[in-house]
Amino acid sequence: MEKIRLQKIIADSGFCSRRQAESYIESGVVKVNGRPAAIGQKADPAKDLITVNGERIAAPKARQNLYLMLYKPRGYLTAMADDRGRKCVSQLVADLPQRVYPVGRLDLNSEGLLLFTNDGEFANAMTHPARQVPKTYRVTVHDHVTEGQQTRLAMGVELDGRMTAPAEVRVAAEEEGRTVMLMTITEGRNRQIRRMCEAVGLTVARLKRISIGSLRLGMLRPGEYRMLTKDEVDNLKQISLKQTAPNQRPAVKKGRP
Repeated sequence: MEKIRLQKIIADSGFCSRRQAESYIESGVVKVNGRPAAIGQKADPAKDLITVNGERIAAPKARQNLYLMLYKPRGYLTAMADDRGRKCVSQLVADLPQRVYPVGRLDLNSEGLLLFTNDGEFANAMTHPARQVPKTYRVTVHDHVTEGQQTRLAMGVELDGRMTAPAEVRVAAEEEGRTVMLMTITEGRNRQIRRMCEAVGLTVARLKRISIGSLRLGMLRPGEYRMLTKDEVDNLKQISLKQTAPNQRPAVKKGRP
């Protein structure tokens, strides 16, 4: 059997996504036949002993790919396990017959739509920066949002020395001391929405992801999940194949409720 890159073997086994597998390799917790692995290394999954944090990676077998959406509640880590004993989203899908892992992440205090799968190629398509899959968030801030702040969020702000990509920003509701915005972004930087708001002087009180591509959270309640239909999976795959035009202008919707 021709040897295969380690990150692909790990992802195809359903253990995690390919990008997460690369992170595991870089952090030194992946071993091949007892020796630490390196990025770019190949192995034979039928012959070599591959482990991640001591857990053996089985050779890929014929299995059913699973795709589901979960309403992640606040207070849960987007992780399979936590060495500090905090609640993890894996606990909410523990009744499934096959291991699945989260696609992308929502931070501890955020909530809403989170995808799970055991299909490494699908996970990579949903999270790779070049695919620019749009994600929409309902963002509640403590403050009044000026048109200037709204425009800056849409045009992009600097985070870690790089400008964020153009976003769609719309004020959905406004009352004394509180504004609700709908923000659609195509990136997935760490705590991106919260940090974008902080950069323009806004404080996020609540953050909820309500859609990924064509998929909407709908009537799910916190902690609940459901399987995706074939059409939903196919639509997400199609969206991931569409590149955003390089000169696309941000959408600033200035209408007030």
